[in-house]
Amino acid sequence: MDSAGQDINLNSPNKGLLPDAMTDVPVDTVGAAPMPAAEGLTEAEEEELRAELAKVEEEIATLRQVLAAKERHCGELRRKLGLSALEGLKQNLTRSWHDVQGSPAYKKTQETLSQAGQKTSAALSTVGSAISRKLGDMRNSATFKSLEDRVGTIKSKVAGGRENGGDGLPSPTGSGDKPLPGHEPF
Repeated sequence: MDSAGQDINLNSPNKGLLPDAMTDVPVDTVGAAPMPAAEGLTEAEEEELRAELAKVEEEIATLRQVLAAKERHCGELRRKLGLSALEGLKQNLTRSWHDVQGSPAYKKTQETLSQAGQKTSAALSTVGSAISRKLGDMRNSATFKSLEDRVGTIKSKVAGGRENGGDGLPSPTGSGDKPLPGHEPF
C-alpha cells in the first residue's frame, strides 16, 4: 500500500499503521554496511550497543503488531456495539469543548465579556435615565405647555362641534345644514 492509499480516518482501526508488508520486514543489522564506531567506543561497547539497538527495534516491531491487533479488535467491538465514526467524533468534540471551557484563556475571555456586558448594561441604563429626565424637562417647558394648550384648544373645537350635532366642519355643498332637494338624510 502506498502512502496515498493509507487510511487516514482517525476513528479507523487501521489508523497510523504501516502496511503489512512493512511491519513484517526484519531489521537487518548484520548485513548493513558497518558504520565507523563513534569516537571513544571500544569494539565491545559498540557490539553491546548494536545488540541493544536490535533488541529495541524488535520490541518496536512487536509492539506495532500488538497495537494493530488491538485496534482491529477495538474496531470489531465498536461495530458490534453499533458505534459509528460519527459517534466517536461527537464524543471527541464534546470532550474538546469541555477542555476548552476549562482552559484559562476561555475563562479569562468569559470573565472579560461578562464585565463588558455589565458595563454596557449600566451605560444603557444611564442613557435611558438621561433621556427620561430630558423628556420630563421638555414636557415642563413653556414651549411644550404652549403646544399642549394649542392642541387642547383644537381638540375641544373639533370635539365640541360634534357634541352639538354637527361635525364642526363646513358642508361640502356650502348650504349649511340644509339637505339638497331629493336627498333626504338617512
